[in-house]
Amino acid sequence: MQAFEFLLPLAVILLFSKLMGLGSHKLGMPAVIGMLMAGILLGLLTYIPWEPLHRVFFSEEVEYVLGVMSKIGVVLIMFSAGLGTDLKKLKQTGVASVVITTLGVVVPMLLGFLVAFLFDYYTPISLLPNGAGAAGEFNLLSDLFYGAILTATSVSVTVAVLKELGKLDTKVGTSVVAAAVIDDVIGIIILSVLTGFASSGSGSTAGWEWFDPNAGLVVIKIVLFFIVAIGLGVGLRKLFNVMERRAPHNRRVPIIALAACFIYAYCAEKLFGVADITGAYVAGIMLGGTLAETPYVESKVDAMGYLFFSPIFFANIGLTNIHYFSEIDLRFLAFGLVFVVVALAGKLVGCGAGARMCKFSGHDSLRVGTGMMVRAEVVLICTERGVSSGLVNPAVFPFVILIILISSIATPIILKWSYKREEKKNGTLPPPDFTGGEKEGAEALAAELPAELPAEQESAPENLTEAQE
Repeated sequence: MQAFEFLLPLAVILLFSKLMGLGSHKLGMPAVIGMLMAGILLGLLTYIPWEPLHRVFFSEEVEYVLGVMSKIGVVLIMFSAGLGTDLKKLKQTGVASVVITTLGVVVPMLLGFLVAFLFDYYTPISLLPNGAGAAGEFNLLSDLFYGAILTATSVSVTVAVLKELGKLDTKVGTSVVAAAVIDDVIGIIILSVLTGFASSGSGSTAGWEWFDPNAGLVVIKIVLFFIVAIGLGVGLRKLFNVMERRAPHNRRVPIIALAACFIYAYCAEKLFGVADITGAYVAGIMLGGTLAETPYVESKVDAMGYLFFSPIFFANIGLTNIHYFSEIDLRFLAFGLVFVVVALAGKLVGCGAGARMCKFSGHDSLRVGTGMMVRAEVVLICTERGVSSGLVNPAVFPFVILIILISSIATPIILKWSYKREEKKNGTLPPPDFTGGEKEGAEALAAELPAELPAEQESAPENLTEAQE
């Protein structure tokens, strides 16, 4: 296959992802959902019996190239997430966010593990890829990974809704945002530990036998990675501070930052057996937060990632897993539906209970649990990592997508209903719609102005508008 032949599938994927992402955004859902749907729709082309079409989209060469670009996309996503993690803010949120996050991680992970264990041990289905494992036999590491998938959260939808309602700076809003940051950190650590055991071969046996002598070595390598990564990161921050003073907003800064991201990701997996996305996330944390150039670097990374690599990653998930939608049998369907229920209930109950323990009101506890319930790109990344590690059956992807869909639709509805109900009960008005107000105010002001202005007065507003733009 010649190089130029890869351009057509890339163009189609980018075009479909953008259109579906815009449509999803118009419906009030994350653009991620539209990108996934684009991949699923393109995956349906495999059922058209036309060989040239299959050669364009489903040849081994195309799948390999898309796989490589998807890997770059997921690394950039995690690097951007790390850049946006401000560790100083975590110190200002107090105990509430820690309690909310802890229960929001423990409860869904425990529920996910229990569901996977029960189906693994008491039913004839296998939750490992390719039907590995026998009836009545379970793999502890695999079951733990199913639980770890449910620890992920993504509050982008929640933040947008709370901002629209004027509630982002309230106790609920700040607690949800801070808890989500801590949730990401804990989730990455759990993911690193499990993938570390998987890559060492410690998790390849059934039952409890994975506690072998290699387990201690895995833990040592993981701890050593974080020590080395943080130690080098401190020096890296100092280097970037010097670069910022000498050449602020210079393009060499994001280029070197990307190089650091890729080096961290490579060394994490190659030298320490830790997931490459963990290395990228830690690199982002070390270069994020307080650095003056962080917003500039983050804008460049987001532009490159979300313009090209990230849409390919999300679309490729739907594209490569479309056949699992039609191959799910009734037994795995039962597991998948229960998995979806505990995924939603785990965050709602865990985070809500944590908020209640911290003296939040019943309504605010419900809002915190609902806000933390949303899943998006992180849960897909965790699932993909479990599949590539040989611990998770790829047939679970349709149910993970269902979790994203349900949580993204239900969260705005519940939050808006909760606040409107409270406003109606207290007799308060909802926050004004400043967008519409500005428009109406501008129209009213224009109506009061004289029809014609002197030439020298006309030019000033135009110049002012241009300057503002």
